Amino acid sequence: MVQVGIIGASGFTGAELLRLAAQHPELDVAVATGDTQAGTRAADLYPSLAAAHPDLAFTAYDPAAVAGLDLVFLGLPHGASQGIVPELVGKVGHLVDLAADFRLQDPSLYPRWYGEAHTAPQLLPDFAYGLPELYRDEIRAADHVATPGCYPTAAVLALAPLVRAGAVDPSGIIVDAASGVSGAGRPPKPSTTFCTVDEDFTAYGLLDHRHTPEMEQILGASVLFTPHLAPMNRGILATCYARPTGATSTEALLDLQREAYAGEPFVTVTAGSPSTKATLGSNCAHVTARYDERTGWVVAIAAIDNLTKGASGAAVQCANILLDLPETTGLPIAGVYP
Repeated sequence: MVQVGIIGASGFTGAELLRLAAQHPELDVAVATGDTQAGTRAADLYPSLAAAHPDLAFTAYDPAAVAGLDLVFLGLPHGASQGIVPELVGKVGHLVDLAADFRLQDPSLYPRWYGEAHTAPQLLPDFAYGLPELYRDEIRAADHVATPGCYPTAAVLALAPLVRAGAVDPSGIIVDAASGVSGAGRPPKPSTTFCTVDEDFTAYGLLDHRHTPEMEQILGASVLFTPHLAPMNRGILATCYARPTGATSTEALLDLQREAYAGEPFVTVTAGSPSTKATLGSNCAHVTARYDERTGWVVAIAAIDNLTKGASGAAVQCANILLDLPETTGLPIAGVYP
């Protein structure tokens, strides 16, 4: 068995990692930290984990407790990972960071988009970008991985085949995407209470959402990104707009997506309209594309589960690659329905 630790296991992404680890035949969770929940049983905080982890209790973070583990997942808020990664590099086999701390390769972007300078910029090159569908070789050659943000995962999977083929103009891409409330994390906030979110649909992060430079870095494009909060627990639907560079058609765009994702176990190209419910609980992305002859716009759409393919599922997928395991090991490929 592979001995793994989860630092920040008491949050939603941590709970999702515990769920996925329970059905993974090779991962044994040796340490699960949660400073705010230290001493609490996972089964008490998340009854859904009671049968899978009946005796697991969250502990306070202690670097000595994770030293020597084969792999450590970091499920911490932004800014926290970069504070502890320097003391973990060389002490554990691999790191898989679910936060944004090591996603952006240009350290000058962190003050602009995250409000503070990066404290360990020398380690940025050590982390591969954790989207296997585009960076599998880089992940395989790396020791550590920074998993993508949930919004960029959806938008990039929808758009990358079209941008990389030169089928759309990268200078003015628009991404409108909606997320379930779990994307805001477990701690309660006035903007995510039931009474605030129920029967509401709102845009936020106007013009300055932190995932914008991540999309631009991966796509090599200029992106106007507007996120929305939807009254649902889980899921992301990204609807993306771009101008074609030449003559095209819906079938030609779908063919580009099909060619790009041929053989990819976790991406389904569909002629229908992707839905978040179809991906619920799975590590799959459903993508499609259209060309509108009337307006001259290309539309590319993707649906994912923000906690699985958008976070913890992607982390396990990358961990499988780092550990030389079959990439699909322990990951759900079918959604939960109804």
